[in-house]
Amino acid sequence: MADLFACAEGSFITVKVTAEEPDISLRIGEPEMSIFPAYQIDEVELLVVTHRESQVRSLSIEEVQSLFAGADDPSVQVWVYPSGSDMQRLFDQAVMQGRGVTSSARVAVNPNQMSEVIGNEINAVGLLSRSWAVGNVREVYSLGRFPVLAVLREEAQGAVKSVIECLQNN
Repeated sequence: MADLFACAEGSFITVKVTAEEPDISLRIGEPEMSIFPAYQIDEVELLVVTHRESQVRSLSIEEVQSLFAGADDPSVQVWVYPSGSDMQRLFDQAVMQGRGVTSSARVAVNPNQMSEVIGNEINAVGLLSRSWAVGNVREVYSLGRFPVLAVLREEAQGAVKSVIECLQNN
């Protein structure tokens, strides 16, 4: 958001910011299908993380799949995002590949909550972007890098186009 405000500074632009019908939506990863124009403004690396003192160490994709499916150590508490969220959708596609996440997984409503839980609970494991993996959090697996998209309701024009171009160049 800081980059967005910096790019919009000095522009006379009004953008509707609502959950229902926003003028600009920020999304992580390519949408499965969209009729709206999308502009890549950044990219983000997604990680499987745990508490710094956890016994869980560097994992292979097979070990991550097993852990999140609930087949491994029952003392580990798996944390995920709501099923419709971008982060969970990307995790399901890139890692789980059609396998289900354990029904005992707890749900974090946003990256702030996920970061707090992982940073405070030694047996927790979850998903964060690299920028949120701070403090007592340790990376155990990288899903890779994914585009951050600005999705608009119509083609960018005027001040909106200038803001998008600024975001792309930062």
